[in-house]
Amino acid sequence: MALVSLWDTTVGVKTQIKDAAFAEEVRFHYAACVSYADAQVGKVLAELKSTGADKNTIVVLWGDHGWHLGEHAIWGKHSLFEESLHAPLIIHYPGMKHKGENTDAIVETLDIFPTLCDLTGIEKPNYIQGESLKDILVNPNTDGHTAIAYTKKASTIRTATHRMTLHKDGYVELYDHTTKGKETKNIAKEHPELVEELKNALNTKLQK
Repeated sequence: MALVSLWDTTVGVKTQIKDAAFAEEVRFHYAACVSYADAQVGKVLAELKSTGADKNTIVVLWGDHGWHLGEHAIWGKHSLFEESLHAPLIIHYPGMKHKGENTDAIVETLDIFPTLCDLTGIEKPNYIQGESLKDILVNPNTDGHTAIAYTKKASTIRTATHRMTLHKDGYVELYDHTTKGKETKNIAKEHPELVEELKNALNTKLQK
C-alpha cells in the first residue's frame, strides 16, 4: 500500500502589527497562501485518482504547527496557545467508511506513525510513542487523549476541555475551552485542584 505525506514547512516568528489595515492585508495574503496550498493538494489527489493509485494509497495531510494572525498579539507561531498548537490533520485510507467527517478528539502528531502501522498491518515497534488513531477514523465520535507541547521556558497540556501551561518560574495558566472566552481568561487561581491534577499528567507524559 502506498503512502503520500503532505506537510507544512512554513517558517515564522512572533512579531507585532499595530496597523489595522496592514493586519487585514496580512490575513488576506495568508488566506491566499492556504488556498494555493489547497490547490496543490487537489492536484496530487486528482493524479492519484486518474491513475487508480487512490485505491491503494493512504493520504496524510498534516501541519507541525498552527499560526497566529493577531490572536494574543502574536503574528506567527512558536507559542503555547491553541492557535499555534492546533494543527491540521486529515487522514484518508482505501475503504474508509466515514470519509469527510470531522472529529473533536484531541490527538498528537506522535500518533501518526502508530496509526499508519495499524492501517498497513505493520507491527508497531516497541520503542515508538503515540497512540493509533484507527479507532477514531473508524468512529469519529471516539474520544482522543491528552496532548502536550513545550518550549525552553514552559510546557503545556491540552485535554478535551482545558489547557494548562506551566512556566519554568512556576507561573501557571489554566484555560477552559468549554467557555466562550477559551484562552483569554486565566482561571488557574480558582481551580488549584485541577491545576495539580494536570501538572501531574503533564509531568508523567514529559517523563516518557
